[in-house]
Amino acid sequence: MIRKAEFVISNSNPGNCPKPDRAEIAFIGRSNVGKSSLINMLTNKKGLAKTSQTPGKTQLINHFLINDQWYLVDLPGYGFAKVNVKVKEGWENMIKTYLTKRENLCGVFILIDSRLEPQKIDLEFLLWCGVNGVPAALIFTKADKLSKTKTDQNVRKFLKKTEEIFEEAPDYFVTSAENQMGKDEVNAFLEELVREYENGAAE
Repeated sequence: MIRKAEFVISNSNPGNCPKPDRAEIAFIGRSNVGKSSLINMLTNKKGLAKTSQTPGKTQLINHFLINDQWYLVDLPGYGFAKVNVKVKEGWENMIKTYLTKRENLCGVFILIDSRLEPQKIDLEFLLWCGVNGVPAALIFTKADKLSKTKTDQNVRKFLKKTEEIFEEAPDYFVTSAENQMGKDEVNAFLEELVREYENGAAE
């Protein structure tokens, strides 16, 4: 259970992240996928992550300390529509450096908009994680926006695509920041990742 969440630091250089001495779990997704709303829902803190109608608002690596025990990291989105190429390349390099070099990173949640058919950019990012050994799970967001049948259909289609890339689909959760759907399941998984990391670190 997330009882306490506090902002620690934002920065654009992965080398300036806090000391990698505790478990760290990152959240990333396409711009406007509902990442900030989801983080605020999971942490029970409305204004913790900044929500915005403007895609691409998160431009830095944001660290939050959870329960004085582990870090939750809000990463910039990928697939920005209205950003110049140089800025975009800078963000992408920053994200990729962080994901491949951060030694205490024990999981990455890739957020997928459950209202949409499978998007090439999401599948490509998931493949990149697989190739680079980044431990990824999926969170489908905005599940309250369509009927359950339609949401399930979109989720199944996406998972089918992931099975074409990998032998099996990754762990996944279906959520809604509006009605708190999936909150307990995601929090339980976060706790499990942190526990595994701490047990490994103690050995």
